[in-house]
Amino acid sequence: MPGKKHLRGVSAKEQREYEHIKEGAEKSGRYGSRAKEVAARTVLKQHKEKGHSKGH
Repeated sequence: MPGKKHLRGVSAKEQREYEHIKEGAEKSGRYGSRAKEVAARTVLKQHKEKGHSKGH
């Protein structure tokens, strides 16, 4: 994924979810300049709730 930031410790599916959330937030202008942060926090929260440890 050239030019795209990869979240550490998440799977490829979770990375796609991050990109989807981020792009949707940027299009709608919902979070302004915080779109990346909100997307990352959302994906990492779901990752943690599923019982995954960091890096798995």
